[in-house]
Amino acid sequence: MKKLIIVESPAKIKTISKFLGKDFKIMATMGHVKDLPTKELGIKLADPIEIDYVPLEKKDKTLADICKEGAKCDTVFLAPDPDREGEIIAWHVEQELEKVIDPKNIYRITFNEITKDAVLEAIENPFKIDMQKVAAQQARRVLDRWVGYEVSPILWRKIAKGLSAGRVQSVALRLICDREKEIHAFKPEEYWSIEGTFQDQQKGVIVAPLTHISKKPIDIKAKEDADKIVSDLKKLEYHIDSIQDKERTKNPYPPFMTSTLQQTAYNQLGFSVKKTMQLAQQLYEGIPLTDSTPVALITYMRTDSLRIADTALTQARQYISKAFGAKYLPKSAIAYSKKGKAQDAHEAIRPVDVTISAEHVKKYAERDVALLYELIWKRFVACQMTAALYAQRQVTIQGGKYTFKVTGSTLIFDGFLTVYQDEDEEEKKEGKVVLPGHIKEKDQLNLNKLAPKQHFTQPPPRYTEGSLVKSLEKEGIGRPSTYATILNTIRARDYTQLDSKKRFIPTELGMSVTNMLIENLPKIMDTKFTAHMEEDLDKIAKGELERDALLRDFYTDFEKDLEAFRGKKGKAAEPTEVICPQCKKHKLAIRFGKAGEFLGCLGFPECTFTSNFTRNDQGEIELVQPKAPELLEEKCPQCGKPLRQVQGKFGTFIACSGYPECKYIHQEKAGFKCPACKNGDIVKRSWKKGTFWSCNQYPDCKFAVFADIVKGPCPKCKNKFLAQKAAGKEKIVIFCPIKECGYSEEHDKE
Repeated sequence: MKKLIIVESPAKIKTISKFLGKDFKIMATMGHVKDLPTKELGIKLADPIEIDYVPLEKKDKTLADICKEGAKCDTVFLAPDPDREGEIIAWHVEQELEKVIDPKNIYRITFNEITKDAVLEAIENPFKIDMQKVAAQQARRVLDRWVGYEVSPILWRKIAKGLSAGRVQSVALRLICDREKEIHAFKPEEYWSIEGTFQDQQKGVIVAPLTHISKKPIDIKAKEDADKIVSDLKKLEYHIDSIQDKERTKNPYPPFMTSTLQQTAYNQLGFSVKKTMQLAQQLYEGIPLTDSTPVALITYMRTDSLRIADTALTQARQYISKAFGAKYLPKSAIAYSKKGKAQDAHEAIRPVDVTISAEHVKKYAERDVALLYELIWKRFVACQMTAALYAQRQVTIQGGKYTFKVTGSTLIFDGFLTVYQDEDEEEKKEGKVVLPGHIKEKDQLNLNKLAPKQHFTQPPPRYTEGSLVKSLEKEGIGRPSTYATILNTIRARDYTQLDSKKRFIPTELGMSVTNMLIENLPKIMDTKFTAHMEEDLDKIAKGELERDALLRDFYTDFEKDLEAFRGKKGKAAEPTEVICPQCKKHKLAIRFGKAGEFLGCLGFPECTFTSNFTRNDQGEIELVQPKAPELLEEKCPQCGKPLRQVQGKFGTFIACSGYPECKYIHQEKAGFKCPACKNGDIVKRSWKKGTFWSCNQYPDCKFAVFADIVKGPCPKCKNKFLAQKAAGKEKIVIFCPIKECGYSEEHDKE
């Protein structure tokens, strides 16, 4: 009997095929095979709501090949990933297969780990497609299509072409914009701390901060107050009022789920959310170790569950007992639970086989793959180990009405910390404090030194990828499996930039889009409404809510807001408080053009003043005064007048000072003829994202290279030049700019 298994990724084929006999054929869909049409809405509000699915580009052949093979088989097992996206992929494939095979012979199977036992158990226990999961995915897709398809064209008309809105991405962008507004509105407040250095009779030193005055927490607002307190403190005698010794336990962290893996990989390894998920996918699908056969190393990486299978717990406990000893093993396995509702279909993210150490994987896997596996392996092993134990000592020093307190911690048993450490700031601070062991209550102390220090309250920090994921999860916005897509979309649309510390800063465009959507579509921009929608999608997946009931309820209000939004006339202009320096009557407003944002007078067309601008640290607008063109010694080759350096929309360029009579513009030549038209020269050009190289015969020849040019020739097609792009921090890719050639090679940056 011939059997066919359909998976999502081709990488799984090798991993799974080694578990099965010759009767099994394995094929891959390579992701989704169908979706809504690109040039029309594809949704009809009938009863029931009709959703028009069409094959994705180049997936007609994939589906045809699957059907051709399915027709030869007695049984087909649909094995896309065990989540809602996987469920609808399985459903779409099933729809096509039913044309060539009896539906009774088509089954759904899932596995949380790609091991022989898991795959064989799945094949022995097949089931039918979960149509509730399919309905939940359909509801999400329809909601996203309505918002994206209906709102984006309005943004094109009112702000700039090419913009997009998204049901979840726009709310995530709002978090970034709201945080920036908080930062700009923040007013630093001064406060002071005072630290005392004391010495006992045996020369033991204690450094402690002043914490209370007359048993009330200190609140020192100005230097004058600090100086007065310091003056009082110098006159007093001091003694140790109390010493509190206790033991403090630090429990291990739970195993990873998707969101915590994304946050920790960002904080500890510097991996973006997208990179973390790509590497985790490789670990799940299989990495070749001792030979060319891939070995699946972790369980499914899209999960919000902390559940651990009994077999994995048993293996982990055996490993800990053998590797670390009995004192590192708790009396029983530790169970973890997640606050709120978790989808318990999956386990937490863990190693498939805990005996495959991180050191072993490092020998065979790429560096970043091995680092992520090590992080997952350590976190999982540590989660089943005993707690760490600290000796904590708090010393209180009294002088009149003034109280100084200091706490120090000493690690007396490392427990799980022997494997996994992720200390918080308070713990690091306490760990640096060294207190004398011989001191006792009532000991007299000498005051050696007082150190008053000025501080200012700090604004809330901008979001990093890690902290934004944490906030999205806390607010219930989106799901961990969608975070990578959300962050990528926000950045790809020029709605945000990253500062030097890789923190999100909203652009003027991002701010303008967000403000416009909040004003006109308040419901879809509301964080609580978006979170509630996620809960409703979960209810559909559980069969507690009908798909169409949710969609009709949403569209009723959305359509009203949309019609009002469409009906508003005029382009977007964000008024500022800056008065136009030309007409001195009207305020300037932020507008958007092909070259980006600029300031324009609200008195247009009577006043035509425009200017570039920047914002200072307080978010205040500052006009950029255009530089006077700089005359150069070099002469124009066309008219003989001096050339000059001019500031343009996309940076500086060199042109003739005789403009507009002479329109000569100097172009930096690469020294190569255009490989497309064979006549033009390859020249350097500027655009809003930097520079690129293209043929000077544009628009007749549209050849362009958005990369640095390096001398050739291409080893494959013999083209006279190559192109170079960065590929991460340590690598570059050198490739042939002629697409038909396809030559590409990765090198170290050195």
